Amino acid sequence: MSDKIQKGKEGEDLAAKFLQQQGYEIVARNYRYKRSEIDLIVRKGGWLVFVEVKMRSSNAFGYPEEFVDYQKAKNIVYGAEQYTFENKYEGNVRYDVVAITMRYDKPEIRHFEDAFY
Repeated sequence: MSDKIQKGKEGEDLAAKFLQQQGYEIVARNYRYKRSEIDLIVRKGGWLVFVEVKMRSSNAFGYPEEFVDYQKAKNIVYGAEQYTFENKYEGNVRYDVVAITMRYDKPEIRHFEDAFY
């Protein structure tokens, strides 16, 4: 497994654990549809939440959440629309970002609810 893939999995694992501690239920991980990949799909309080996870080893080149650009958000929405169609889901949806910065081998985790649409 490449270092990039390993780091991505580590970030997703940290985010999943963090969200579970906040009362979210993990519905799916790494959902793919064509050019879209959604890191985590979670549920809480009547909301289905599509989560993009970004992890960086430092903020030297910007904060992790700044790397979710327009095209990335558009691809996530595209995949989320397919997921809701496949699963006949008609409730509330939201798009969140979980940003993780490693500080001295300890994660600093920030959760941005309703980050884009």
